[in-house]
Amino acid sequence: MMAAQKYETPALAVLPERHAAEMDLAARLAAQLRGKPDSVLGLATGNSMVGVYRALVEMHRNEGLSFARATSFNLDEYCGLPNGHPSSFASYMQDHLFAHVDMPRNSAHLPDENSCAEYEAAIAKKGIDLQILGIGRNGHIGFNEPGAAVTSRTRVVELAAATRAANQRDFPDGETVPTHAVTMGIATILSARSILLLATGEAKADALARALEGPITPDNPACFLRLHSDVTVISDRDAARFLSSTRTNTDA
Repeated sequence: MMAAQKYETPALAVLPERHAAEMDLAARLAAQLRGKPDSVLGLATGNSMVGVYRALVEMHRNEGLSFARATSFNLDEYCGLPNGHPSSFASYMQDHLFAHVDMPRNSAHLPDENSCAEYEAAIAKKGIDLQILGIGRNGHIGFNEPGAAVTSRTRVVELAAATRAANQRDFPDGETVPTHAVTMGIATILSARSILLLATGEAKADALARALEGPITPDNPACFLRLHSDVTVISDRDAARFLSSTRTNTDA
């Protein structure tokens, strides 16, 4: 999937507003499951994914979309949080998706700081069919912060101060965001057969423009997605505002 010297141009779907972009991603993920019910999905968390999972739950309830034969691997998780912590990504996934669909409990996987090699091996054995991603304001994907190597694999990382500040709203008052997290690496993400990246809001516009049109550099980890042959970026107009040229949702 990853070409050492060849840079790709990701497909780009620019939707009028955030809700439309979320629905577009949900529809693409649903199409993957309908076409291949035993798909292996790489899943993401964060505010940008809440609407996506809400739409998928509605499709499960109203249209019979099934996760029964699917397997999932999540991108990342905070280090040091106790089981059941409300701000953990395990709780997020349970609250927004797993508790509401028919995916077997043992088919949904999240990384653990004490078993990075085992998680990486499980991903390599299964192979991810479709990886979904958000993008951080500093260009991080997963918790691969600026400076992450393109060859990186699942590991424990130190979170950037900007990332911790952005995620503080997800934690109870008086509780700070952990300083470290476990994340799939860049190379792990690029091993997926297909990748969908969702970017919404003006706050993501600079990172998205640098990722798609700037130099290939560890300073913006999302730019490494241009080394993959099957990436689609789904954006609203606000997130696409700094791109030199944009296309409508008919282009991807």
